[in-house]
Amino acid sequence: METLNKTLSTYNMKPLIYTALVLFLASCGSKTKNKTVRLAELKKQQSEINQEITKLESEPGKKGSSRVTEVSAFAVLPRTFTSYIQVQGTIDAEENVMANAEAPGIITAIYKRAGDQVSRGQVIAQLDNKALQQQILQIQSQVELATTVFNRQKNLWDQKIGTEVQYLQAKTNRDVALKQLAAVRAQASMYRIVAPINGTIDQMDLKIGQAVQPGMQGVRIVNLNKLKVKAAIPETYAGKVKQGDRVIVSVPDAKDSVNATVSYAAKVIDPSSRSFGIEVRLPSNRTLKPNMTAVLRIVDYQKSDAIVLPVKAIMKSESGEYVYVAENNVAKRVEISTGSTYGGQTEVTSGLTAGDKIITEGTQNIEDGDAIRVVNL
Repeated sequence: METLNKTLSTYNMKPLIYTALVLFLASCGSKTKNKTVRLAELKKQQSEINQEITKLESEPGKKGSSRVTEVSAFAVLPRTFTSYIQVQGTIDAEENVMANAEAPGIITAIYKRAGDQVSRGQVIAQLDNKALQQQILQIQSQVELATTVFNRQKNLWDQKIGTEVQYLQAKTNRDVALKQLAAVRAQASMYRIVAPINGTIDQMDLKIGQAVQPGMQGVRIVNLNKLKVKAAIPETYAGKVKQGDRVIVSVPDAKDSVNATVSYAAKVIDPSSRSFGIEVRLPSNRTLKPNMTAVLRIVDYQKSDAIVLPVKAIMKSESGEYVYVAENNVAKRVEISTGSTYGGQTEVTSGLTAGDKIITEGTQNIEDGDAIRVVNL
């Protein structure tokens, strides 16, 4: 430095050199400071951008994400939608009666057995009525005599022979004898068991020599051509179930089902069960038997051109129900209104039109406006 000073002093340039040196050192310090500040600013911006990218990548459903979500969808078409009220009932026979004797006696003959077909008035069993049969024979003789006397007296009276009193007395005797015969025969008919209806003998517990009394149960007759289902309907459906409603009757044990209508609906609610009874007449069917369990599905609502969706495709929010519609590979949220639901299907009353592609699978991973790819259409 001393050498430099001497040199500068020699040439008288010392003030000029000092000035240049100060300016050079100041310039270098300013550049270093600006670079450090700029680098810090860029690093801060880079950190903010990375944070935004991470946030967007963690939420693939948000707009602006380049991710495409695979979903399943189907095109809705109008179809018939039916909802039912389902209850359990029991099959019963409209004509299911016991055949009884009208008078006490001992069984002397049995003419039918279980499983036989019988007609109304047909004799099933005979009771001992020998004493009455003897009376019938005796009265028949009296009837024959009284009839003969009357006919002769009538011939005489027609010829103006005899008196009118004689004619009337003969006629009265004949009429009284006939009435006595009819009364004894009616009494004798009480000593037998006859079929009160047409049907099949379902129970036969009588034996020859057995003593029976009036009202004693021993012969059951069932008409399988007149069956019905009896069921109790909860009070809630009192305004929906009425006579004439269509019913699908399923009998699990018989593996059979028939279509019928409600033939009777009670007007009074049972206070103990809070229900009302209905009856459904069944068509003739040899596979169905009384006391079988039946399942009734009563039609309570039906629409022929309804838009119907699976329940799982419908979502709910605070504003109401909605679905996602696949439109040009984009998920579109559509608000809807719904009606009845049955069997996992719900009727949509507004918000959709025929042909809309409803997303059913993958809805939990998408939001309105997301890019989608429809698979399994």
